[in-house]
Parts: sequence; structure tokens; C-alpha cells
Amino acid sequence: MTTHMRTAAVFLFALSALSTIAATAGDAHRGRDVFEKTCTGCHALDRAKVGPRLRNIYGRPAGKDSEFSYSDAMKGVSVTWDETTLDRWLADTESIVPGNDMSFRLDDASKRADIIAYLKELSTK
Repeated sequence: MTTHMRTAAVFLFALSALSTIAATAGDAHRGRDVFEKTCTGCHALDRAKVGPRLRNIYGRPAGKDSEFSYSDAMKGVSVTWDETTLDRWLADTESIVPGNDMSFRLDDASKRADIIAYLKELSTK
């Protein structure tokens, strides 16, 4: 393999890796729309409803909002909400906190990523 071919192969590999990363990275603008359609039946950003308020959830320990009455399962968990934990939670709440009161699954990974990007953006403002 020539140097030129190796350089081209490395470039294509790097481009492919960046495309994969971009595909899994969420879009906060789309996330707002998905959040409004999917989450607002039970959640609001700044007040508790059926579920706790979600503004500033990113980086916050789970089950610790003093304005919400959590299940015993949520009160006893040691989880901090980040990309990984939020993704697992939105995919299957039971996978991260068995016995919690939220029965929810969002199978679409891109929608989960968008919601997470939106929640993360709200936590940095």
C-alpha cells in the first residue's frame, strides 16, 4: 500500500468515525420538539407534575428534587443524570432503577439523544 493510499484510508476511517459520532449526537432544537410531544404529559421544566421538574436535570443526582415525592426506589438510588444514564433511563426506566414509578420506553435512539441534548442545554443556561 502506498503512502497516498494509506493517507486516504486513514482519512476515510476518520471521516466515518466522525459521521458515526455526529449521528449519535443529539440536536437540542429537535430535542425540544420531541420533549414537548413525548414528555410534557407528565413533566414540566420548572414545576413538578406527575413527574419531577426537568430543568437542570442534567448533572443532578436522581431522586433528589426536594419539590417532588419520589418512590422508595428512586430515593435510594445513587445515579447522576448524564448522557449515559439518561439514555438508559429513556430506553427502559427499569434497567437503571428497578421498581421506579415511571413506566416509559423510547426505542428511538436518535430521539433519546435529541431529548438529552435539549435537557443538557437547559442545564447550562
